[in-house]
Amino acid sequence: MVGMENIRVFVDFGSTFTKAVAFDMESETLLARVQAPSTVDTDVSIGLQEAMDKLSDTVPVEGSHIRKAVACSSAAGGLRMICIGLVPEYTTEAGRMAALGAGARIIGTYSYELSASEVKEIEEVAPDIVLLTGGTDGGNKRTIIHNARCLSQAKRVKNIIVAGNKSARDDISDILSCSHKNIIFTKNVMPEFGKLELDPVNEKIRELFINRITEAKGISRVRDMIGHVLMPTPAAVLEAARLLADGTEDEPGLGELLLVDVGGATTDVYSIAKGAPTKEGVTMVGLPEPYAKRTVEGDLGLYHNLDALAELAESENRGEGELMANIEELKKLLSIPSGDELTKYQLLLSRLAVRTACDRHAGSTRLVVTHNGEFWVQRGKDLTQVKTVIGAGGPVAFSADSRYVLEGAAFRKEAPNILKPKTPVYYLDSKYILFAIGLLSRTEPEKALRIIKKYLVKI
Repeated sequence: MVGMENIRVFVDFGSTFTKAVAFDMESETLLARVQAPSTVDTDVSIGLQEAMDKLSDTVPVEGSHIRKAVACSSAAGGLRMICIGLVPEYTTEAGRMAALGAGARIIGTYSYELSASEVKEIEEVAPDIVLLTGGTDGGNKRTIIHNARCLSQAKRVKNIIVAGNKSARDDISDILSCSHKNIIFTKNVMPEFGKLELDPVNEKIRELFINRITEAKGISRVRDMIGHVLMPTPAAVLEAARLLADGTEDEPGLGELLLVDVGGATTDVYSIAKGAPTKEGVTMVGLPEPYAKRTVEGDLGLYHNLDALAELAESENRGEGELMANIEELKKLLSIPSGDELTKYQLLLSRLAVRTACDRHAGSTRLVVTHNGEFWVQRGKDLTQVKTVIGAGGPVAFSADSRYVLEGAAFRKEAPNILKPKTPVYYLDSKYILFAIGLLSRTEPEKALRIIKKYLVKI
């Protein structure tokens, strides 16, 4: 019999489903995982109550367990951010990396001095947070000051995190102090050319998400039902991926890995790897890559983006001429389809989403010809030697052929310059619990690691 005091409950408020997971912390086992359609468009607590009712049918949870539950959320579009920097390949990209690592969904990036039309665009999308970067410390400060002045007039911009040239801080503070916005200053994302400082920005984004954004998203309505919303769901999954790769002092991890999470709205890819060149004589170009990296592809969801995926499949002559005709039927489904024909198309699109997202995430090489001869350059991470690939998300976990879908993450001879894993071992988050592992890892990392090791399925 499960000791009531040993039960821990974790919740994920997703855009499509609200999920609940219960662990027995003494035996380090999964007791149950349930889900109910999310009701973020009306009252998010309705979907939560339905999920908890389902959980109670399986596990002896009481009100005290639910009130102590901790959660993550990607509901209402997740954490919507805009990044503004000086140069696209440097401070803007550094800000984008920090935002993605914090679990945000980037809905726009801007570089150089903002124009009036760009400020209007930003106002129209009303982001949750604007990340303002630009200039190394002691370097160019004119651009970031200009952009701060533009943002001070943007009425629908409420939260601004400033992570640029420290020499401009006083000027920016003076400009924004009377704007009635929530302004947060933190360390420069790129204090020196080519040197990244992403963690301070990452933490400020997460703090703002917990303290303010969850209120704006209506999650506060469930405060009387559960404990805390700790972080965006992608951040929880990134925490789980890092734990799985690195392990703890007493519990070994799996080593460098690639994790693909296919959802209804996006496909997220996480790599926990250094990504240094493995090909002799290759020169790195561009910004250094973070060891723990996340990218998100908003056009590769298996529910909201079926049209785009189908068009991509057709363009590659993989749809056999019948795919588009079945898209409307696939759109009606919130789960894996039944029937050979629809299953075939769902597998095709799921694998294509994995392949395309991993192509974009991985680094690449190209041959450069100069007057001094030819040489190879690498941009991004070399993941060819990564030995572990993990699949997550409904279209993978509940697929009719998970291995087929996940093989889209592997190196292809047809695209030898895209540096994806060459001979990986494939695992599946078959119970769909990585978000809960990430949440648990904040307080009990060793238990979290031992639990997820039990439920990763080699395929």
